[in-house]
Amino acid sequence: MKFPKYPSYKNSDVEWLGGVPEHWDILPTKRFFRLTAESAPNNNDFELLSIYTDIGVRPRKDLEARGNRASTTDGYWLVKKGDLIVNKLLAWMGAIGMSDYDGVTSPAYDILRQVKPLNPKYYHYLFRCGICFTEFRKYSRGIMDMRLRLYFDQLGQLPMPFPPKVEQTAIANFLDAETSKIDALVAEQRRLIELLKEKRQAVISHAVTKGLNPNAPMKDSGIEWLGDVPEHWTLTRIKHLADGFMYGTSSDCNQEDEGTPVLRIPNIKDGYVDFTDLKYANFSTEDEDRYILSENDILVVRTNGNPQLVGKSAIFTSQCKCIFASYLIKIQPRPNVVPAYLNLVMNASCTREMLTLSARTSAGNYNMNCEGLGRTYVILPPLTEQWEILTYLEARVRTFDQLQAEAEKAIELLQERCTALISAAVTGKIDVRGYAAQETA
Repeated sequence: MKFPKYPSYKNSDVEWLGGVPEHWDILPTKRFFRLTAESAPNNNDFELLSIYTDIGVRPRKDLEARGNRASTTDGYWLVKKGDLIVNKLLAWMGAIGMSDYDGVTSPAYDILRQVKPLNPKYYHYLFRCGICFTEFRKYSRGIMDMRLRLYFDQLGQLPMPFPPKVEQTAIANFLDAETSKIDALVAEQRRLIELLKEKRQAVISHAVTKGLNPNAPMKDSGIEWLGDVPEHWTLTRIKHLADGFMYGTSSDCNQEDEGTPVLRIPNIKDGYVDFTDLKYANFSTEDEDRYILSENDILVVRTNGNPQLVGKSAIFTSQCKCIFASYLIKIQPRPNVVPAYLNLVMNASCTREMLTLSARTSAGNYNMNCEGLGRTYVILPPLTEQWEILTYLEARVRTFDQLQAEAEKAIELLQERCTALISAAVTGKIDVRGYAAQETA
């Protein structure tokens, strides 16, 4: 849908804002919001609220994974529905938004309350818009990005558009409706991606446990989670398919661009190594020789706070010189298995489930050692059949990956449209005053 522009514009004299509708005011933020700091009473049971960069203000109890419940909220700031909560440290990244709830929040946050008649939802959209982030960052104070803070004495001076309240409401209602539509489309694409991942895993698991010939004679594997397998396949343990298991280096590898690249957990994706986020370290010749990776080595995640990630593996197919970190285990496949096939088997859902079960909990992390990895059973076809299955799966997986990439691109485009629509509406680049009439017509 194409939206009209306003009949006439004026220069806002604000560089980032540009021209605005002629009848809009431009006011310092402190002219319509004030900083408030009402302390909650002792022994209160008010809703504890937090502000997040991605989802705005939410009750902490609904998102326990994102932070611990405070032992007490005595002395916390009171929040009223319609107030704006500002995380001074992360405002320039989007941690600012309107509260739909009465409650309390941390004294580390600022609470903004309106002093003029306005629609706070309009400013929720405006302040969470990318063009504002740049201004928030510019006026934040601190010696480095991670220490930048946007105090109200700076935020309050920033000039912002102030349309008539009825127009603010029209813009907010328009954006509520349009972003809801876009969110629904994004959710649909995300469901598609999850279905593709499930189907991909099902195809891989079936191929590496049942083979490609539906008429092949079957036998009981003797392993509950494997069930019946082709009669001519061999039940074996991973340790019989590898010449060795090895933990990676524990050396500090936080350098950005000097030394030897070190592969870490974030580099281990769904069966492949991602080289887009490399860290580096300097090693002695002896350590470099010890931890250097060879083509067709398999790297396995051995520890993580998420048990579902323990056992995730990737095959190293690069010619470049790389070392691997201590949270990974290196496997060197033997000649009796095709390395890429073993990598598929290890990433199959049935194998991953067994590796997850073998992990032990310690200090909030799930850990798997070389012994547990080596003891894990897999079913192995003859080499010629490994190649056949590998060729078949590479083609099927490629199709799934293409479909997933298309869905991810669709999400990216939808999110870009959403961002552009919000920016255009809150800055008056499009006129949405007639939107409600069109919707009810």
